Amino acid sequence: MTIQTTGFSHVRLTVRDIAVSRRFYDRVFGWEVAYELPADADQATRDQLWFAFGGVIYRVPGGLLGLRPVAAGDDSISEDRVGLDHLSFSVGSKADLDAAVAVLDAVGAPHGEVKDAGTMHLLEFRDPDGIALELVAAKG
Repeated sequence: MTIQTTGFSHVRLTVRDIAVSRRFYDRVFGWEVAYELPADADQATRDQLWFAFGGVIYRVPGGLLGLRPVAAGDDSISEDRVGLDHLSFSVGSKADLDAAVAVLDAVGAPHGEVKDAGTMHLLEFRDPDGIALELVAAKG
């Protein structure tokens, strides 16, 4: 017997500085905020939004992506350790990948070149915490 899933729900990334990460994700992706605790929230609102953990949760196609500010300032991620290797998002076409290069350049995000990976094209880059992100465009 196996567990039958019906889809992807969410992923939450731990970050060092929520303001820096929020600025990056807002500028690069522009996703709608699904949940965020207002700075002036009363106790009832704090109790209701406890699951935001002081961060932000974005609505992304197919689910949610959260940022949780709990990492120490000198902490770092490595895809060569147990945990997250990278997070990949789909885009519509190779032209979208080419356009993404200009967006990443504008925000000063380190990135590679658009690569041909056989059945897809991909673009690798990193967020302010060094988390490896990827954009993928399927071929025909």
